[in-house]
This record gives sequence, structure tokens and C-alpha cells, in this order.
Amino acid sequence: MLPSLMNRRAFGCAAIAAALFALTACGSGQSAAGGAPQMGPVSVGLATVAQHPIDRTTEYVATVRSRRSSEIRPQVEGIITRILVTSGDRVRAGAALMQIDPAKQEATVSSTAAQRAAQEATVRFSQQEYERQKRLFDAGLVSRQALDSVAAALDTAKASLRALEAVESENKVQLEYYRVAAPTDGIIGDIPVRVGDRVTTSTLLTTIDESSGLEVYIYVPIERAAALRPGLRVRLVDDKGSRLADTTISFVSPQVDNRTQTVLAKAALPGHAFRTDEFVRARIIWATEPAYTVPVLAVSRVNGQYFAYVAEKGDKGLVARQRPVKVGELVGNDYVVLEGLKSGERVVVSGVQRLADGVPITETSSS
Repeated sequence: MLPSLMNRRAFGCAAIAAALFALTACGSGQSAAGGAPQMGPVSVGLATVAQHPIDRTTEYVATVRSRRSSEIRPQVEGIITRILVTSGDRVRAGAALMQIDPAKQEATVSSTAAQRAAQEATVRFSQQEYERQKRLFDAGLVSRQALDSVAAALDTAKASLRALEAVESENKVQLEYYRVAAPTDGIIGDIPVRVGDRVTTSTLLTTIDESSGLEVYIYVPIERAAALRPGLRVRLVDDKGSRLADTTISFVSPQVDNRTQTVLAKAALPGHAFRTDEFVRARIIWATEPAYTVPVLAVSRVNGQYFAYVAEKGDKGLVARQRPVKVGELVGNDYVVLEGLKSGERVVVSGVQRLADGVPITETSSS
């Protein structure tokens, strides 16, 4: 019984092995006869390599400054009693900014006015006395010496009056200094003082900047200083690289900053879109030259080497050939091509992920 069961199992295993062999042989024959199944060409997008004018630029972080910035400091000492403006306000020349307690100076002006009034009375009395002595002298009743003495007293009184008038005028002018006014039109900057603070003539009260006179300060490393010159174009861009404004360098410092080893270049800013002390991204355009460019999507990087797929004619149509390229700076959405591609060649810009060297391709029809 046991040998019969074993024979049947052996026969079954042999039958299965024979069936598998037959299937394998059938598949091998079909492959040999028909060959490996072939895929159709990959549909890709193509772009033509061509020359375009490219700006050779270097980007720096620059600072906006005002060409007409005024530091407001008091001309007298005292306690601030009122602040009439806030940071960011636009003011006209002569507008009141702050008030310093004028009580002491007002008392001085009042005292000087009283002294002047008393001296005016003295002058009137001296004038009357002189006229009386003059009549007596003309009548021969007094001597020349008596008349000269009265005339001298009158002159002295008039001189004292003029001196008091000058002091009073000075005190009135000094009183005006307790009202801090704007020297020019502009925008109020930071106000570091508060009501109740005691200030001196060296205390910074605030600043006034004229937004119509802004400049951008660009500090260029000394290695590039030889190429700096007035007239070079400067482009200000935002964080995304979009253009904000175009200007030109108007000043290049003849000196090097010994702390940073940079050279200062200035360029005037058009419009009112910037604020004093604002940081901006400034691109100095050193030159504009023709260069070959390809879209960023056409270039891939493998182990530090850049490659592009170039469409070449094959026996049955276009094929993709992988070619090493050397690229330069990124300009917008394009790479500057330094080596590896020639004018008129067509590179693959879409469908690159499905390609390998020598794969047949067909250009995607544009809608």
C-alpha cells in the first residue's frame, strides 16, 4: 500500500515539472521568434538653444539713506512739556514739533521789557532837561559846561535804552527756541524723548527725512572695486527677485572702509516706495553680453555633474541623447550655458524623468 502511494506522488511531481518545462519552452520560443516587446517613442517638450542678451550681475544687501536728513536738537535746555508729532508724520517747514517749558525765559523777557520801559522814561526826562538847559544857555543864563553835562547824560540814557532793546530782542528770539520747529519739509523719524524729559543742546529729539532725496548705499568688496564706476546700472529687487526700481551709480568713494574692506557706491532712488534705513537687495549690472541659455527644467544634476537631453535624428526619428553640460548663473528661469550645447540644438524640457540615453522621442504638439 505504501509503495503504491509513493509511486503516485512521484508521478504527479514529474507531471508538474514537465508542464512547467513546456510553458518555459513555449515562452522562450515566442520571445525568440517575436523579440522583446517594443515601447513607442516618449512624448516630450523641446526648446531650441539660442543666444539672448544676459546681464552680468552681482547682488548686494544695500541700505537706503536720505540725502537731506536733518537731526533735530534743541537750541536751549529745559523740560519737554508737549510733543506735537508722532513718528512717520509728514510735516512742513516751520511746523511745531515740540514745546520746551518757556516759563523762565518768559520771565526774563518780561523783566527786560520792564527795564526798557524804565529806561525810556529816563530818556524822556533827559531829553526834557536838555531842552530846558538849551533854552537857558541861549538866554545866557547857564554856562556851556552845564549844557554839555546835560547833553552827555541824554546820550548815555539813549545808549542804555538801545542796549536794553537789543537784550530784549535777543531774549524774545531765545524764547522762540523753546518752540522746536521743523527746519524743512519731510517725514518725522524716531522720537526717543518723552514729555517730562530734561534736554540739553546735545540731546537728539528726532530726525526729519525728505523722501524725495533718497539714495541707496552699496558696499562693494574691494575685489570688485576696480570695476566700479559712475553710470553702472543698478536694479533693486524684492525677495522673489522681481524688479522694484532701476537706477545708476552716481558716486564711487575714493577710499576703502578699513573695517569692512569695502568701497561705498551710491545711487539715487526714484519715487517714494522706500524708507530711510531700509535694507534692499541691489544688483549691480556690470555688463550685458549675448549668451546661450536653456530652461532650468532642461538641466538635471547627477553626482555634481549637469546633464541635458538633446534631441538628435535617428534611423526612425528623434532620439534623446544625454549630454554633459557646464552651466553658469541662473537668470530668471534659465541657465546660462557655458559648454556642451550649440546654437540651434533642441533640448528636452518636459518628460525628462521618463528618458534614458538613446530612447526614441516625439515632440509634444502645442495646443
